[in-house]
Amino acid sequence: MPTAQKETIIAEIRERISGSQAFILTDYRGLSVKEMQELRNKLREQGGELSVYKNRLTRIALQELGLPEMDEMLQGPTAFLFVEGDPVGPAKALTGFAKDHPALEVKGGYVQEQLVDASGVKAIASLPSREELIAKLMGTMLNPVRQFMSMANAPAGAFARVVQAVADQKAAA
Repeated sequence: MPTAQKETIIAEIRERISGSQAFILTDYRGLSVKEMQELRNKLREQGGELSVYKNRLTRIALQELGLPEMDEMLQGPTAFLFVEGDPVGPAKALTGFAKDHPALEVKGGYVQEQLVDASGVKAIASLPSREELIAKLMGTMLNPVRQFMSMANAPAGAFARVVQAVADQKAAA
């Protein structure tokens, strides 16, 4: 039976998981305190928050929430990246940091109600962000309008060039 303090931590973990769109698990062994702080800052800029909880307490919280077992990912020291919004930005920041610091190992996670492994997290990190997708969509939507405007302006431009050519011809004669 967990103590009152452990029950409080389990409740905190449950709340963090419930309020997140995604959470990603990493093994942080070998990172210095300075590197962990740098990682936390980068993730915070992208809308993620890195926390460390005991694996056993996390297992209890996952079981209470009815989420799939993650026993293979909950081995060794584990840091949890909680993401409240779009998971692409924090996943990119995490995998980018892991490339520069090989001691950081991405284990996997739970993204939009699906269990993903380390390669799944890397695949999410390779996706364009929500803002990039919106910008591409807006560009695609505006393209027909641009084409119509250039087509509508073409006769007036052609007429202006003809008038200019006639004026140049009369001035030369």
